[in-house]
Parts: sequence; structure tokens; C-alpha cells
Amino acid sequence: MKAKFKEKLDIDFQNYVILGACNPSLAYQALQEELNLGLLLPCNVVVYEEGEGSVVAAIDARKMMSVVENDRLEKVAETVNEKLKKAIESL
Repeated sequence: MKAKFKEKLDIDFQNYVILGACNPSLAYQALQEELNLGLLLPCNVVVYEEGEGSVVAAIDARKMMSVVENDRLEKVAETVNEKLKKAIESL
């Protein structure tokens, strides 16, 4: 984001990265239940500087998938949240 803001807007911004996290198996399962869910994929993770350290945060898949109002996605959302949580905790 920092480089693009500088290039496109001539604005200095802190280091900020948006990562798209995708698990093809889980994405496939979710799309089988709700084809329009592709509008919300992949799940985003952000990394940015804060003070002397860094922050890593991930989207809440359960909240994200609730947008499509399909209860059959709840199990997939919980699995995604578990995987994202483990990945962040491993840092």
C-alpha cells in the first residue's frame, strides 16, 4: 500500500500489506454452498507497523460469510477462523 499510495497519490504512508489467504479445499467447499461467495474471497490478512513492532490481523470468516446469509457456510467459516488463528499465533 505504501508504494501504491506514493505512486498514485504522492502520499507517504506507513508500511501496510494486504495478503489474500486462500485454502483451495475450503474455498471449493464454500463455493459449493454459495457461488456468490467468490465476491468475498480470498480471506484478507493485514500486516502493518505499529510503534516499534508489527500487527498481523485476519478477517473473521464467520462474520464475512454471514453477509450471504447461508447457514450452511458456518462450519467452513469456523474452520477458516481456526486456521487463520493458528497461523497468526505461530508468528
